[in-house]
Amino acid sequence: MRFSSLAGIFAAVLGCTSQPEVQAPATARGQREQQDGLDVVELDAMEAQRRMSAGTLSSRALTRTYLQRIAAIDDAGPRLSAVIEVNPEAEAEAEARDSERAAGRVRGPLHGIPVLIKDNIAVVGMANSAGSLALAQHRPRADAFLVTRLREAGAVILGKTNLSEWANFRGEKSVSGWSSRGGQTRNPYVLDRSPCGSSSGAGAAIAASLATVGVGTETDGSILCPSAVNGLVGLKPTVGLISRTGIVPISASQDTAGPMTRTVTEAALLLMAMVGEDARDPAMKRGPVMDYTGALVDGALRGKRIGALKYPRGRSAAVDAAFDKAVATLRAGGAVVVEAEISSEGDYGEYELEVLLYEFKDGMARFFEETGAPVGSLAGLIAWNKEHADEVMRWFGQEVFEKALAKGGLDSPEYLKAKAEARRLAWDEGLGAVLIKNKLDAVIVPTMTGPAWPIDPVLGDRYVGAGYSAAAVAGTPSLTVPMGEEHGLPLGLAFMGAPYSEATLLAIGHAFEQATHARKPPTYLPTL
Repeated sequence: MRFSSLAGIFAAVLGCTSQPEVQAPATARGQREQQDGLDVVELDAMEAQRRMSAGTLSSRALTRTYLQRIAAIDDAGPRLSAVIEVNPEAEAEAEARDSERAAGRVRGPLHGIPVLIKDNIAVVGMANSAGSLALAQHRPRADAFLVTRLREAGAVILGKTNLSEWANFRGEKSVSGWSSRGGQTRNPYVLDRSPCGSSSGAGAAIAASLATVGVGTETDGSILCPSAVNGLVGLKPTVGLISRTGIVPISASQDTAGPMTRTVTEAALLLMAMVGEDARDPAMKRGPVMDYTGALVDGALRGKRIGALKYPRGRSAAVDAAFDKAVATLRAGGAVVVEAEISSEGDYGEYELEVLLYEFKDGMARFFEETGAPVGSLAGLIAWNKEHADEVMRWFGQEVFEKALAKGGLDSPEYLKAKAEARRLAWDEGLGAVLIKNKLDAVIVPTMTGPAWPIDPVLGDRYVGAGYSAAAVAGTPSLTVPMGEEHGLPLGLAFMGAPYSEATLLAIGHAFEQATHARKPPTYLPTL
């Protein structure tokens, strides 16, 4: 469903190498499609940039081909329902970037590269709906700060992607990838399997080569999980590294946007473009200015100390085997890998939820006040959903909204205690303690303890275990990189580190990626 209405770095990059019926692909074009003689399947940003620099490709042709591909396999063919809205100005933006290039102005490695943006991030000219029909006509007056940064870097905003409605923070039996505005997004590897969420559309779309790169958001797992189950690289940065201005909020303590790409190099490029100082976001601190792509060097594993975290083995033999192989790969590359354990793993969950409920109520009050959204309050949103229950609450309710509405303000003793306890258990006695005690550069764990599960709108998500939550609660960075598969369904390896250690994580992840080449393109199977 769609509603249309850095010079040295650049040179280095150029040198480096509603519930629709499940359908099989209508034609072979669904898997490897060529439009106007241009094949964009698995085309990365670096190769696209090389071709544009050589004059054999234009941004306009690249953008048009992606739009054709969206029509062919997102709206038709396998019907992924990953793109909720295309930018009506996308081709015009691409033409402008081509004109700049012809005049000798190239802004950087993302110049002319089409990007898809999750539909809870403001883009002028398109709705910012969080997947909700209540906000289907909400058109922001200004771009999100990160979108402004992408435009300044020369990126072309191709469109917006579907998500789990309200970023999976509405009901207790939510269905990942479903929104009342965009319908059900499907996993392009096996169409009746979940794309996870909440950045579901970005995960499915970039896996299916509907754009070069994508931007998702995460509070706890919303970049890592859909990236892992869709065979992508996903980076959740340190909270405050990327501005949240213009993003529909859940938690001031945990929310962040981040890259979702097919390669680590692309994730580094996208991160560099989005980072910037924004006085409007109180979480932003001036961290070190980093050349993230410059960290992607040969021999990056040598001398690195990495902790292999204990996790519940036995849920998936394929995950266990892939993780053991990953440990061996890292050791073969020169890393020292030691066993490690977060003794407080999961103990912070109850406190985390309390923090999210309080901060969601507070953040949404400011969102409604500042943006002029059609629904003026959380209470009004709850009432609107009840009035439109047949469309909006067909599969699950809004218990999370109701619990958030009942909470007090951010000066509440209950909130302050929950925030302190969550921090203590996730970082002080959790991830941080493990990193410091063992003198580690990073820790690793399976991103998920199993592959994507079947979509079930009646019973909700059959969610498998995950290993990334400590970093989410602590507000520290995490990265997932493909590490294998189970019956054709992708599996991911998560890397977690200290605040502002993105360059280290990307370097380690890139070395692992280059040693394994574990990612495979999607197969669009109707079912297993």
